[in-house]
Amino acid sequence: MLWTGGSKSSLFCNLKCSLFLNFFVLCHGMLQLAQLLVSGYLKSSISTIERRYGFSSQKSGILASFNEVGNTVLIVFVSFFGSRVHRPRFIGGGALVASLAALMMALPHFISGPYEYTVHISRKSHTQICTQQESHAQQGVFPLLLLGQLLLGIGGVPIQPFGISYIDDYASKRNSPFYLGILLAVTSIGPAFGFMMGSFMLNFYVDIDKMSKDEIGLERGDPRWVGAWWLGFVVAASFLFLTSLPYLFFPQQMPKEEAAGNAKEPRAEEEKKPLPDPVQELTLKQFLKSFPRIALRTLQNPIYLLVVLAQVHLAAMIAGLATFMAKFIERQFTQTASFSNMMIGGVNIPLAVLGIVLGGALMRRLKISTRGSALMCTSAILMCILTALPLLLLGCSTQRVTGNRSLECSSGCSCPIEAFNPVCGSDGVEFRSPCHAGCLTKVLDDNTSKILKYTDCGCIGVSGSYGYALPGTCGSDCKHLLLPFMVLSALTCFIASFSQTPSYMMILRTVRPEDKSFAVGVQYMLFRVLAFLPAPVLYGTAIDTTCIIWGKKCGRNTSCHYYNMDLFRQRFLGLQAFFVTGAFVCFLLSLLVLRHRAGKQGKQAGQGYTMIDRELSPDKNTASKELQNMAA
Repeated sequence: MLWTGGSKSSLFCNLKCSLFLNFFVLCHGMLQLAQLLVSGYLKSSISTIERRYGFSSQKSGILASFNEVGNTVLIVFVSFFGSRVHRPRFIGGGALVASLAALMMALPHFISGPYEYTVHISRKSHTQICTQQESHAQQGVFPLLLLGQLLLGIGGVPIQPFGISYIDDYASKRNSPFYLGILLAVTSIGPAFGFMMGSFMLNFYVDIDKMSKDEIGLERGDPRWVGAWWLGFVVAASFLFLTSLPYLFFPQQMPKEEAAGNAKEPRAEEEKKPLPDPVQELTLKQFLKSFPRIALRTLQNPIYLLVVLAQVHLAAMIAGLATFMAKFIERQFTQTASFSNMMIGGVNIPLAVLGIVLGGALMRRLKISTRGSALMCTSAILMCILTALPLLLLGCSTQRVTGNRSLECSSGCSCPIEAFNPVCGSDGVEFRSPCHAGCLTKVLDDNTSKILKYTDCGCIGVSGSYGYALPGTCGSDCKHLLLPFMVLSALTCFIASFSQTPSYMMILRTVRPEDKSFAVGVQYMLFRVLAFLPAPVLYGTAIDTTCIIWGKKCGRNTSCHYYNMDLFRQRFLGLQAFFVTGAFVCFLLSLLVLRHRAGKQGKQAGQGYTMIDRELSPDKNTASKELQNMAA
């Protein structure tokens, strides 16, 4: 606070600081929302990008996790630079890089030709498409998307850490939790907006900018439908650009905000001025030398290690489900991508956010201790297991479908293996195209020229005569199971999220005060290395192993057309059950360790775990000297 000697001047200065800080919080909330909008939107459109460019689920998993590569490499240095740099300008620069990355994600649409799908069967036309697709889209799209994701991760590095530290440095002790709570709420709900935007954008046809509405020959429920996946990236890039501009004008430092009615004399303020952060007293060389030792010392804390491992299990589960849950709903319950994203963004994520808020409120209301936090986490995850396991039973087997091999009844049609225009035979068997069903004629609507059905189908026999086929997939018989599945899935998210706040409090209460920033940094690094990076790839690989009919283009496999839905459900949701069980084991072990410590020190103190916390609380001067010695 800058003092002028008069109470009115002091009050005016404090009001000005508060308004300035409130504006910064508003800007940062909008920026975090824009950043997470891109992340959520990519996951909402991942199955559409698969279909458009013929990616396998493993490739999609690599794409979804690739933004963590740049983020993981650079996040370590955030703890070091801290207030040494102009944090607002670094945040603005990172946001501009993220905006450029979002535009780069949309670029493949503009450099690729129009979306091609099977309508008429012709060997010659497919050969021409093969050459063009191989030389342009297939070769360049995936590396371009990876580069966009890499830049998105790099641009996002300074946004949250620098923003939170900037607010915490200049906000009053009374207002700081309120400001940070706003940012946490935005962080939690941001991906939901991404999924909801995906639900809206995927209702538009992918080439809406290249053809008129009358020229679009597909309906949204058609398996060949590809939505305007690129449009959301353009919107998000514009949002990121606009929210980055104010940061270029914020100062490097500002006067400290004071709570209303809490003004102090300058001398008293100086006496209570907080000691400098030990990390900021180190050189870069000292920081890099001391970081591995402090990280190792932190990981030797059994409570910290067990809680972080539990959180890693839950983070891996969330990363995989967020990437492929919409695809699972599409395939298992025969729903559109738009509807699937609406279920995730409008139901699952909001309930997870509600669980986080209620978990924090419950801890505050009951004043739960460290051991109570461990009990709360263990109980929540146990209940989560009980609601997650029944999901394995909610599903149906794959509809009857012909394979890749040519049938004798259609061998004379010379159907290309690339053809994919599903039809449902009158006998309940699904074929890859009317050609593969041996159909000779089609019946059109007189008014709209829309195909009503295919007739004289040699591969469809009904009562000894040729049958007919209807356009589109036969679908599954599981639509009636969608409601109970969504109820149990949302309940699982809600219960699991109760563990987030108490698990974070366990970490903060059981590490040395001077190691908290390091502990949180190591925690997020482990999240990225052990969860956010490998989990989507693991889920995608597991999904690919259940494919029974792959798409073909230029003699190579593209995206999967048909899955063994029983295996898909068992492996996809089985991974969820595995990660939840792993989190339960880690939380249970942390509870047992805390009880053992409490019993061991019960004779010396009424609550042994509070004694543990006190023993790990040397002052910051001691911490600074220790860091200097370790770095020497």
